[in-house]
Amino acid sequence: MRLILITLTALLLATVVGVGATWMTTTRGTEIGALTIGPWTARPRTGTADVDPYSRATIVRNGELPIGTGDGVAFTATADDKKKALDGRCDVIVSGVTPPARFWTLTLYDRKGHLVANSLARYGFTSQEIVRQSDGSFEIRIASRSRAGNWLPTGGIERYALMLRLYDTPVGVATRTQRDAPMPTITTVGCS
Repeated sequence: MRLILITLTALLLATVVGVGATWMTTTRGTEIGALTIGPWTARPRTGTADVDPYSRATIVRNGELPIGTGDGVAFTATADDKKKALDGRCDVIVSGVTPPARFWTLTLYDRKGHLVANSLARYGFTSQEIVRQSDGSFEIRIASRSRAGNWLPTGGIERYALMLRLYDTPVGVATRTQRDAPMPTITTVGCS
């Protein structure tokens, strides 16, 4: 009888720990196979058959459609270069260049993964519509109030995430450093 009670307790404990670990990784993310360059993080294996089970569970839970490994890679950022959380009440500048890609998009999402509502119905920029400097670099201002140049409105939300999708790019699993993939910088310049 005692052996049965110990076995049931061990099984119950294992179930609680397993379900708890799965819930934590699907709600807060996992760093298994992640590629981090500055504030940008990508999971290049999510669009492959080699995706880890926790990332697969996160994809299913969020209803995402990951970019296939042959198509490109998606980087997300929830903080600036100094690890300060991206705040929609602050002015943030995304500047520099992107890794080589045939096409890219930069989109602003709330922390639940939804597009941020704003009066302009502007949710991001593409590589074809961005205004660039003569050297090919760009600067995007992300702020709650109108700004000159490439401006992306936040609607004043408290926290948001940026997603940079690179299509038809050599960036992937073998990429490790800023030199391999020059990512744009993210700088908070002031808060209202």
